[in-house]
Amino acid sequence: MGKSTIFNLLTGLSQHVGNWPGKTVEHKTGVFRQGELTMNIIDLPGTYSLTANSVEEQIARDYLVHDDPDVVVAVLNAASLERNLYLVAELIELAPRLVIALNMLDVAEQQGIKIDTEALSRTLNIPVVPIVARANRGMRELVNQIEQEYGTAAGLPDVKHIEYGNEITGVIDHVNSLLDDGITTPYPKHWTAMKLLEGDKQISKLIRARMPAERWPVLDSYLSEHESAAVTIAMLRFEWIERMMAIAQQKHHVGQVSLTEKIDRAATHPILGLFMLLAILGAMYWLVFSIGVPMQEFLDINLIVRTRDFIYTLSCMPQWLQGFLADGVLSGAGTVLTFIPILFFFFAAWAFLEDTGYTARAAFVTDRFMHTLGLHGKSCMPLVLGLGCNVPAILGTRIIDSPRARLLTILLTPLVPCTGRMAVIAIIAAAFFGSAAALITIGIIIFSLIMMTVVGVILNKFVLRGKSSALIMELPLYHVPDLKLIGIVTWQNILAFIKRAGTVILAVSILVWLLSVIPNGDINDSLLAEIGKWLEPVGRLMGLNWQMMVALLSSFVAKENTIATLGVILSGSGGDFTQQIKTILTPAAAIAFLVVQVLFIPCVATISAIRQETGGWKWPILVLIFQMVLSFAIAIPVYQVLRLFPGM
Repeated sequence: MGKSTIFNLLTGLSQHVGNWPGKTVEHKTGVFRQGELTMNIIDLPGTYSLTANSVEEQIARDYLVHDDPDVVVAVLNAASLERNLYLVAELIELAPRLVIALNMLDVAEQQGIKIDTEALSRTLNIPVVPIVARANRGMRELVNQIEQEYGTAAGLPDVKHIEYGNEITGVIDHVNSLLDDGITTPYPKHWTAMKLLEGDKQISKLIRARMPAERWPVLDSYLSEHESAAVTIAMLRFEWIERMMAIAQQKHHVGQVSLTEKIDRAATHPILGLFMLLAILGAMYWLVFSIGVPMQEFLDINLIVRTRDFIYTLSCMPQWLQGFLADGVLSGAGTVLTFIPILFFFFAAWAFLEDTGYTARAAFVTDRFMHTLGLHGKSCMPLVLGLGCNVPAILGTRIIDSPRARLLTILLTPLVPCTGRMAVIAIIAAAFFGSAAALITIGIIIFSLIMMTVVGVILNKFVLRGKSSALIMELPLYHVPDLKLIGIVTWQNILAFIKRAGTVILAVSILVWLLSVIPNGDINDSLLAEIGKWLEPVGRLMGLNWQMMVALLSSFVAKENTIATLGVILSGSGGDFTQQIKTILTPAAAIAFLVVQVLFIPCVATISAIRQETGGWKWPILVLIFQMVLSFAIAIPVYQVLRLFPGM
């Protein structure tokens, strides 16, 4: 609907990302300033209703009640206005100072839909501001309307509520009479009565806990007698929506096939859609490699190698400080920073696909595949998100209603190759396979997804048995992406990567350097070498020496640490990173390393997210043990078979 676009346009880079109190669902806050006006903006989770079927819906409605925002802005999609108005029907019960931002009017017009915003505003008795967020049209008017609405805080506006008719109103009033204000606080009593009639589980649980034991059976009995009221209330709301639509919306070009429908004939086709998805992902990774890798190599040679050489020419600097800066900081965290071009193109390409509306189609066409794993259809989106980072993907499983499907999705998410893994795979593949790096990378990705499928089937059949439910989702209309929004999203992701490189990865790089020089400065006799040589017997089965095993182990902190650690270990070998790593790996060992890297234990942040979402250490520990065993069990035979071929 463009909610995040509006938020990004208003707040720019003055944003803060955190978690809702007591929840692991992310929220964004930002500040907008214009002259003497300052607005603190909260980006609530997107929702189509205020019935707490998911944590996101619960957070949205609880914030409206507990925090009492000065003004609530409902961002509606003009091309799907009928569906979006159901949220408005619920919001007017909770948010008297309400402004509607009617977004994507240009897309609606392309579909032959015309909205009379003035008529809609008069009928609703709510300000309606027409905007096209991605083109930055109407944003000033929206800000002015928010400021004007805030000025009515002293005397709340008379919002037009839905007329539910005498019969339902009488039922609502009777439930009201059985409630006390203290019992329903902080929720409005009238709204609470309606939610009880609608069968809202959270509200029912809350009222039952607060109400005197002798009074609950009376209320529960009355609610049971009027179970049909929930259906009636929903029908009356839909009738109200139909009246609003009849007044405000006109449709033209009946029977004309839209551009979205034409594209979706292929994009959502069960066979063509999968080939289209593979082609798009292939093109995306080809772009990342063909442009990003040469830029990474340029930075590595001209920034890292030359700066290291320069540091060692500074005779005025103590030798230990030279080693610390050149080998500990620069070769470690500095090498990781050279991946920024690769990640930039990946984040930009992914943001482009999201903004066009294609990622929803990716989830749709993989739904049938998900059912073979016994997953809820909504599991598609978190797993697709896992291509960016496994942590938000695991947090994103909160949208899944079924506890079983949610747990299964959480357990499979660490098998999705994130950007951290991809950064490592990109540089190793580029070093050994040159122009074929993109093909090797796509092959590794497909392989990891095949493994995820096999693991999912096993978990579904033998560990977490149950039935999956159907996927019901709205496919957004295709539209031209907003380059400014893509730039903001890409910059936010790059900034997060730089922050991690400057903190966690830097700390690990320094630790690795210290271990590599203790006790006598010779890396071959160091504590790091002792740790690596303890792991080397397993590594030899995959063609990996102790240096590669230490690098692999360091990826537990952050996947990018693999390259940072190798940068520190190989810093004394001379030459750039690509030349150095070719001296310790054969092509067969390189492929085995890519396999073990893509399947190896998830990073500590992912393990922490699994612990939070599953409520204990049982599943995180099982994930650690399982993926370690799986990665070695697959990589060892891969190497042993490939080494039999000439040139490998």
